[in-house]
Amino acid sequence: MQNLEEQIAHLTRMVEDISDVMARQQTEIATLTRRVQMLMQREAGRDQDAGGGVTFGNERPPHY
Repeated sequence: MQNLEEQIAHLTRMVEDISDVMARQQTEIATLTRRVQMLMQREAGRDQDAGGGVTFGNERPPHY
């Protein structure tokens, strides 16, 4: 019985550790997503200022 309790305690600790890692990763993903959006908006603004149209990441350039 003690062996099972030790295993449960160990697994509980692992689940908590994994949960903490996932929470940190989600925060980092959200931060990186916001930064990419800001960079895309900044680049689109530069393209507009240069006289070109707004280019989105999934569009082909006009020369294709």
